[in-house]
Amino acid sequence: MALQLGALRDALLEAGVSEDKARKAAEEMAGYENRLASIDTRLSVLTWMAGTNIALTVAVLFKVFH
Repeated sequence: MALQLGALRDALLEAGVSEDKARKAAEEMAGYENRLASIDTRLSVLTWMAGTNIALTVAVLFKVFH
């Protein structure tokens, strides 16, 4: 069984959705949540890389022209 979002599954069941459809929807949403977390991690790394690059570039330019 794949990862599920329990609260979403329970809410869908209370809304009258069949057990199978509620399970599939919860599994699909959990997959999207994992993808978004992965993208967020990559974006954080890229932000740090860009910041480091800018800081080093400014330091080199300051050293060259000062």
